Amino acid sequence: MGHKVHPKAFRLSTIQSWDSAWFSKQSFAPLLREDVEIRDFLRKELHSALVDRIEIERTRQQIHLIIHSAKPGFIIGRAGAGVEEIKKKIMSRFFRGRRVGINVSVKEVQHPSLSSSIVGQQIVGDLERRLPFRRVMKQAIERVMKAHAEGIKITIGGRLNGAEIARTETLAHGKVPLHNLRADIDFATVPAHTIYGTIGVKVWINRGEVFEKKERTTDLNSSRA
Repeated sequence: MGHKVHPKAFRLSTIQSWDSAWFSKQSFAPLLREDVEIRDFLRKELHSALVDRIEIERTRQQIHLIIHSAKPGFIIGRAGAGVEEIKKKIMSRFFRGRRVGINVSVKEVQHPSLSSSIVGQQIVGDLERRLPFRRVMKQAIERVMKAHAEGIKITIGGRLNGAEIARTETLAHGKVPLHNLRADIDFATVPAHTIYGTIGVKVWINRGEVFEKKERTTDLNSSRA
């Protein structure tokens, strides 16, 4: 049997870090469940904003949410009205009757085509509009490779194009080394809800080795000297 390991969890000790910046000995489990529910709630509310990831920082009386999105203007709204509305919804749903301060900041994703979550959401949007899945996968691969990624792999599973028997299709381009800890592999799973059922979409994007940038900068500095 194959043992699958999440690419981010595999690299937590080297090049990746946690999306939650807090720790609690007494109430770790309920706070972790709360983080998961907040992320699920925000992804549903901000479905059209192409959210990459949501970071959560906690203190005893303060919660700071950092939303990384490809469309920050959609979240912020006019004069910050969208952010205030998000705060009210989170307070009424998760922290009713509790004295907790919530700060929400929105950051723009500089390279959306190098984010596996955003690419997966774009694929899901096309599948839900009943576009042919092979064309959707090829277009996504072209966008990612034009953004100077070193490799991409896309796997789609379910009743593809409305077929009666579910199957899995995979397309890949370039190199995606899952065993190399230095390789910056961005991975995401996004479900597509169609009239034929749920289709699972998995995206791996190789954004290059982390130490290559440092070596290039030192080489440039030595050549200039």
